[in-house]
Amino acid sequence: MTRAHATRVPASDDPLLACLALTLGFFLLCLWRLWLPSGPFFDEIHYLPAARELLTGFDYRNPEHPPLGKEIIAAGIALLGDNPWGWRIFSALAGALALFAGMRALWHASLSRDAVLAYGLLLASGFMLFVHAQIAMLDIFMVAFFLTALWFFAAACRAGQPVRARALLALSGIALGCAIASKWNAAPLAPLLGLGFLALRVHAVGPADLRTETDAAPVRGVGPIEAALWLGVLPLAVYAATFWPAFQVEGGPFEGMSLIGAHRHMLELQQSVKQSHPYQSTWSQWVLNTRAIWYLYEVTDGAQRGVMLIGNPLTMLLGLAGVAWCALAALLQRRVDAGAVAILYAASIGFWIIAAKPIQFYYHYFLPSCFLLAGLALMIAWLKARGFGWAYWLVLAASLAVFAWFYPILSAAELSGEQAYSTWMWRGEWR
Repeated sequence: MTRAHATRVPASDDPLLACLALTLGFFLLCLWRLWLPSGPFFDEIHYLPAARELLTGFDYRNPEHPPLGKEIIAAGIALLGDNPWGWRIFSALAGALALFAGMRALWHASLSRDAVLAYGLLLASGFMLFVHAQIAMLDIFMVAFFLTALWFFAAACRAGQPVRARALLALSGIALGCAIASKWNAAPLAPLLGLGFLALRVHAVGPADLRTETDAAPVRGVGPIEAALWLGVLPLAVYAATFWPAFQVEGGPFEGMSLIGAHRHMLELQQSVKQSHPYQSTWSQWVLNTRAIWYLYEVTDGAQRGVMLIGNPLTMLLGLAGVAWCALAALLQRRVDAGAVAILYAASIGFWIIAAKPIQFYYHYFLPSCFLLAGLALMIAWLKARGFGWAYWLVLAASLAVFAWFYPILSAAELSGEQAYSTWMWRGEWR
């Protein structure tokens, strides 16, 4: 990253209005059939009771996961009632936030209008964001907050004024803490923002002037010690604060424990689940998009309905080429935006390759898939800029077409009968 990184581009080039329009359209689509099924499904059977107990204060359930996501679900119930709208409204809002934040992060990182709009369409039609925006699970909040942290961090790198940059870094730190407090999946990636700041500063000024030179990339006017405060200490403080309700429950699972002791207990619970599950899968199956999860497939609310979690069969595979292109562009063209995408994808999937968690599921690929699609967006925007616009538009049109085809089994739509699912079983492993 160079001094030019903090320069601005004409306001007319910023696709902000298009991002807002796309986000609004996605949010409205998420609201349609948000009330179906009318009863809890899949992991809602764990998180809804936990949210209800947070409202009563009599018990603290589901202690193996951090509390913020369950607190947000509880807020929806308090706001709209103990019904499907109350359970899922904040999931839909988080899905919209994730889409908007992802686009804004890529804009500040790349300044490529074509890449940003492509990313918005790819993420919206990538299946996983849409499915999780219609169910009361923790993953959508973790992803939304982490992409928001990336947005504010990238915006801070573009900010011309130190005061504004400092505020954006603080917001990034708050969002980062919220991401970890929603689900631990974000924790392995959390240090990357601070490490990225440090690496870019060393690249700009050299290690000798690291402590004294602050007027340098990536964020002018902010030194590494201050950056550690915003991107290290502040996230931890925010994360710790979300546990306050859990420690107020008399007779709860954390009674008599310190915060560190509570985390030892949580880790033990995470690692204690070793019984095999019919929907468990491995990281290689996620990468190849070969193992689906049926969140719902039953007769409910007067019809056969289904919700299948799988990645978009087209873009999940094309995205692998996009990530490979990003790695090459970072090495050969010194593109920081491409390098960041490649590192985020490698780190997020690499964690699950070495993780001690014995039983893993496809929804753990949710966050890596966001970086995968960013890589695809950067690649096809690069192709468009070199005269291959047909490839850019073909990928986007095909992604939307595949999403439209699979929409009935992503949205709990009414199906024709018990065997209707076979229409979409392009692979036998999806059954």
